Amino acid sequence: MANLRVFISSTCYDLSVARGQLRTFVEDFGYQPVMSDYNDIVYDPRLHTHTSCIDEVGGCDVVIVIIGSRFGGKVVPQALQGVDIDSLKKASRSIEMLKREENISITQLEVLKAIERSVPVFAFVDERVWQDHSTYEKNKNKPIIDAIEFSSIEKPETARYIFEFINFLRHRSINNSIATFSKYQDIEEALRKQWSGLFQRLLAEQRSKQVDARRIDALTEQFEDLKAAILTSVGTKNEREVARGVVRFRRLFDFLRGFEIPDFSYVLTETHSWADFLKHVDVVEVREAVVERDPRVFSPRAVNYLLKSDGTFYEVRFPFRTADMSLDWEAFMGHAPEVRSIIFDALNEMRSGPMNRYVRYVPRTLEEHLAESGREVVLTSEDAPAEGQA
Repeated sequence: MANLRVFISSTCYDLSVARGQLRTFVEDFGYQPVMSDYNDIVYDPRLHTHTSCIDEVGGCDVVIVIIGSRFGGKVVPQALQGVDIDSLKKASRSIEMLKREENISITQLEVLKAIERSVPVFAFVDERVWQDHSTYEKNKNKPIIDAIEFSSIEKPETARYIFEFINFLRHRSINNSIATFSKYQDIEEALRKQWSGLFQRLLAEQRSKQVDARRIDALTEQFEDLKAAILTSVGTKNEREVARGVVRFRRLFDFLRGFEIPDFSYVLTETHSWADFLKHVDVVEVREAVVERDPRVFSPRAVNYLLKSDGTFYEVRFPFRTADMSLDWEAFMGHAPEVRSIIFDALNEMRSGPMNRYVRYVPRTLEEHLAESGREVVLTSEDAPAEGQA
């Protein structure tokens, strides 16, 4: 079983004691600390050590950053190329530090890499630095700000960069919690509480999902029991056929309502193959598009397009497979015309939404539509069945 990898980021010289204690704390949890001063990082001889540190962050599960009195070394340009600074400008309402990339430290860049890769960050600020940060916030727009010496900051010229880094972290839209500490034990206590709380929440969410799954299964079973009760309670064979048809052909009915069919007698009183129907509505090709969405929020979804001979098309707004729909069509055609009409009338009363809710007609070419929408799609093609085929 893989251990949780915890990257510990801070300046080393002034915080060496706290780093050593934090390493022991992480190991006592059974986790794997990753620290530059303990040779936990693979230093590729082809790269600068800063770049190796940045690369290591992306493979960790958690980052702990301790912000103290020292700024640390400025990051080398090669390592900066490993972080998409522009994308991070959307992560916080305070991005002053990102406007001066040359003044970003290696410690700060490690944290920025974690944010870019959506790695959780636990930030701790020395209480003295936090108090001076409040003073900085009140005076930062005044001409005197560069003349102020903050007692908590070792080098006065680095104060602005440390305080703006704190601003970037605390003004993030997510993961913006910052804890202060006056002694090392404060960090340990905060982490113990946070990690315990997260584990408890994970267990609670897991239980909640299991309860929801059981509830859905129960509702599905109740629906099936209700459907069976309704079907067995109707009297004649003809009535049972109608009841089963109302359940089975709802999707087919929603599909048919989207087409501009002036006379539904073609569907209800006449008997035609699936290929005949597609020809009747002038559909010559069926195409599927896998629409790419943001993988962090949504998974890709499938959209189907029924192309007409003039290049315009119908867009199907629910999961659609030609083979499944053709089977439903043939089954519907297998009923007597009077049964089809009763099923159609029953479903028509149940569905009061607009006619094009599930299938809509788009009066332009598919290429024009996709170009205007700006969606990234992967198209596959499935020809409409030849005449006489199911």
